Amino acid sequence: MKINKSIIWKFILPVILFSTFSCNKVLEEKPLSFLSPENFYKNEADAKAAINAVYGALFTYDLYLQPMWNLVMLDDDHVSGADWYLGTAGAGNPQGYWGVDGPWVGCYTVISRANTVLENVEKINTNIDPIIKTRILGEAYFFRAWAYFQLVQLYGGVPIRLKSLSLDPTASMPRATVQEVYKQIIADFKSAETNLLPANNINAGEIGRVTRGVAKGFLAKTYLTMASGASTGNVSVRGGTDNGTYTYPKTVVAGLESIVSKDYFTLARDKALEVIASGEYSLFVNWTDIWSKANRNKAEHMWELQSLSGTLFVNEIHNYLSAYSTFGRGAMWFSNNHYKDYDTTDTRVLNGVVHNYEMNNATKTKYFYPSWQSYNYKIVNGFTYANNATTDDRAYTNKYSDVTDPSVSKSDAHLPMIRFSEMYLIVAEADNEINNGPTAQAYTNLNLIRSRAKAQVAPANLLRDEFRSFVIAERAREFVFEGIRRFDLMRWGVYLQVMNKIGIGQNNITKVRNSRNLLLPIPQSELNSNTYITTNNPGW
Repeated sequence: MKINKSIIWKFILPVILFSTFSCNKVLEEKPLSFLSPENFYKNEADAKAAINAVYGALFTYDLYLQPMWNLVMLDDDHVSGADWYLGTAGAGNPQGYWGVDGPWVGCYTVISRANTVLENVEKINTNIDPIIKTRILGEAYFFRAWAYFQLVQLYGGVPIRLKSLSLDPTASMPRATVQEVYKQIIADFKSAETNLLPANNINAGEIGRVTRGVAKGFLAKTYLTMASGASTGNVSVRGGTDNGTYTYPKTVVAGLESIVSKDYFTLARDKALEVIASGEYSLFVNWTDIWSKANRNKAEHMWELQSLSGTLFVNEIHNYLSAYSTFGRGAMWFSNNHYKDYDTTDTRVLNGVVHNYEMNNATKTKYFYPSWQSYNYKIVNGFTYANNATTDDRAYTNKYSDVTDPSVSKSDAHLPMIRFSEMYLIVAEADNEINNGPTAQAYTNLNLIRSRAKAQVAPANLLRDEFRSFVIAERAREFVFEGIRRFDLMRWGVYLQVMNKIGIGQNNITKVRNSRNLLLPIPQSELNSNTYITTNNPGW
């Protein structure tokens, strides 16, 4: 059934707009920020408005209007960019970034609103379709799990709040252990999985809502994160100053020491296989089709963060990452070393990187990339493009460039929150670990992604650690600038080794890190108000 998106947003936007611009402090949150539960939760429309407010928390300057992707995307081994933009979070100094507290405040806002929905929508027994009621409760469980999943990866153990501030206004609460947080995440994702509907169900909700497959996908990611964090062995990564391949002994992620990694790899693989077997999603035939404006919310886009041109629900991601920008040129690109990690036939760089572009300035200067392939890109259709072989070597991605109006700073770029292709790579990674080496199933799932990109199939007869390293590198090739690489380096326990092997990276961006960079600093406001948290994360 074709859904009129403008109608959807006319319903959703008014509620989200209010919640977006209400107070950002999580401890000051009120149910929906404007009405008490006994006066508000009366019928299905109230329940829908309440869950929309949970979605609305994503569209703030605490989360995806910038801080969430800034703090994650800028801090990995493959990103380069302008020093004025990467000089804080991108240089290992997140406290110098104005949005450093955003993920903590934003995620707890999501949790607070989700708790309010769970407490009050359950009580609505009239004037509501029971199927819709169950779905809305599933959405609330999903978002509480999703928020804690972000928090535990970014901050370690955090306070677990399972009641709204209306029922429990206590400001002080101790930090749970990492494993306790993951236990709650798993329980909530399972509740979401039970309550949500398949994407193709008529009652699953409007475009952009989470569905059963999304809950399953994030449950697979959760299991994978725990399993890899607890694993031992070696990981080989291409990088350093010479773009060589270096092997690092893996460290176990703090808090996951007692996890039996094989058990959780099995859970991850099996849950990802459930998503694949559901038939709800499919890979686009051509990799470039993923990023077409016409293909948003289709096929492998399991869940995207929605935007709509002409409203306040726009973002700046295209302006920072695309070659054409109000800055003249974009502020972020991936490194030459990462570019060289793709096969020459790989469409993810042949078509996914901007090789010829015109700067948004008075002279409309024309540039090409990369300098060492000038025979392909210096002269095109009679135009000569420039590249000084130093600061002009910028691998701009095409992922966010197809927007309604690329000339403005804020556009309707959609941010992928989870893609179907990740399910195949989860199966490949997990199956290799379960069987102490790659099986036919592991190779098949890996090569589905590589073949779609016109890359060569993975080398045969790889050993466990070799295949592990290849899959991690493949995830970097597939998901560059989708907010995944930093988490991959962290969960595999090689973040510090990989970053410090680079030292000073391309465009003189420092990659030097120390142990404090394994976690973000807890906001000072939380330390001031929560008497149970007396010290910050190590080094902060």
